This record gives sequence, structure tokens and C-alpha cells, in this order.
Amino acid sequence: MVPTSKAELLAAIELSFDRLMADLARVPEAQARAVVLEGHAAGTMMSPADLVAYLIGWNELVLKWLDRDDRGAVVDFPETGFQWNELGLLAQKFYADYREMDWAALLARLTAAKARLVDTITARSDAELYGGPWYGKWSKGRMIQFNTSSPYANARGRVRKGLRALE
Repeated sequence: MVPTSKAELLAAIELSFDRLMADLARVPEAQARAVVLEGHAAGTMMSPADLVAYLIGWNELVLKWLDRDDRGAVVDFPETGFQWNELGLLAQKFYADYREMDWAALLARLTAAKARLVDTITARSDAELYGGPWYGKWSKGRMIQFNTSSPYANARGRVRKGLRALE
């Protein structure tokens, strides 16, 4: 189900995040950098740590979009220096940005970014989130969902498949 209200968006984020974190907790720390997951660019592979770095990158990017928008600044979608057809390159940037962080720190940073998203969503009205287009035809709530609860659910599938490879 695609969220159409603040309450539904928050519920989708909480549910998909909690499920993902339960599966990430099953990844042995010693295997966090094992390249066993299907990558974000066709034909590539990544580690669970890369996957978490990707999610951190997108969560923090959404926070940046919202902050810039709140300040009346231009939002450079998807990210300064990247076009929508370069998301594989953006994923590689996210992997590199967090390559030096250990597994526990990655999980803590992802949890913190998700908490900040929940806080900023909670502070917004349904009208702001779903009352009209924000980027192209997409509402602010839909753009948040595209880059939080949907990727959490996708990541969970990758992790569950990867856990079988680690056993």
C-alpha cells in the first residue's frame, strides 16, 4: 500500500525499518563487508555494509532536501553533481562515503537518520506532505516514501537473500 497521509507514511517507515533492522541484526559483524548482495547497479555486488551506507546516504539526502526546502533554497534533485540516470554512481558515492565506518556505527547512523526523518515528518502537516506536487508530479510525502520505506523493504529482500549466502 502506498501511503497517502502522514500517519500512513510514518507507519510504513516504522514497519519497514523495524523489519529491516531485525534482519540486519542477523548479519555477523565479521561478515558485514562480505560482498554477497546484489548491487544497486546492474551486474554489481555489494556488502551488507554497502547496503546500509546506501540507505544512510538516501535518508540523509532526503533530510537535506527537506532542510533546503524549509529554508527556501533550491533543492538539487537527486543530488548536486548527479542526475536521475546516474543513481548507480550515486550509490557508489554512498558506499565510499561510509567505507571507513564499522558495522555498529553504520547501524547507529542509519537509526539516527531514520529518527530525524520521523521527527521532521511528524512536525509537518498532511497538507504539506500530500496536498500537492513538490517535485514534478510527486508530493513531498511520496518523495520521502520513495527514498525511505520503499528502499527499506527492498533492502530487506537483499539482506534475507544475502543471509542465506552467509550461512
